[in-house]
Amino acid sequence: MGLVVGVLGWTQSRATSRRSDFATITERLDKELKDERVQRKLLTSFVLDLMKWAQRVEPASAAGPPPDPPADLDLTPWRR
Repeated sequence: MGLVVGVLGWTQSRATSRRSDFATITERLDKELKDERVQRKLLTSFVLDLMKWAQRVEPASAAGPPPDPPADLDLTPWRR
């Protein structure tokens, strides 16, 4: 009987641990997804700005330099 109680207690503690691990993992994934969405919006706005700039550029026009990326945009994956 003592062995059964020990196994049940161990099983319940493992289940609690797994729920805790799952909650931690989902919280981290939610945060990463939120950060990813922010970066995608910034990247999309930058690409749209570049496209608008490119439409104004003609061989004889003085359109000026291309727009700078937003300050919050993380471009490190493309700078490797």
